[in-house]
Amino acid sequence: MVKAARIPEPVPFSAINVTPFIDVMLVLLIVMILSMPIATHKVPIELPVDGGSTMIEQPHKLAIDRAGALFWDGGRISDAELPARLAALQADASAVLHMQTDPDARYERFDGVLAVVKRAGVEKLGFIGNQPLPD
Repeated sequence: MVKAARIPEPVPFSAINVTPFIDVMLVLLIVMILSMPIATHKVPIELPVDGGSTMIEQPHKLAIDRAGALFWDGGRISDAELPARLAALQADASAVLHMQTDPDARYERFDGVLAVVKRAGVEKLGFIGNQPLPD
């Protein structure tokens, strides 16, 4: 007589596979670690206070043309004259400096002029012509 062998039924596995959970948690941890320095970096900016000031600011325009020449309120100036003009600008509390650079001017020239402006301590500075590039 032939006896039939009994094959045990598979028992359901009751443990949860936690490997995908651990993978997701590690990715989230790395994203948080990488984004923390960006979120904590601050640039100090002094915003205007609503004081109802009636003073009219006198904007002065410093322009750099394609060749790198400097123009102060439409008149050509030399590099040696710029610090004296900026010192006079600092003496006037209501004065504002607007910088306009030709798009074809060399960046090194703009950077050098901006360094002179920063060394002079000009705090009221605006840029003209910094619209986004067309698509």
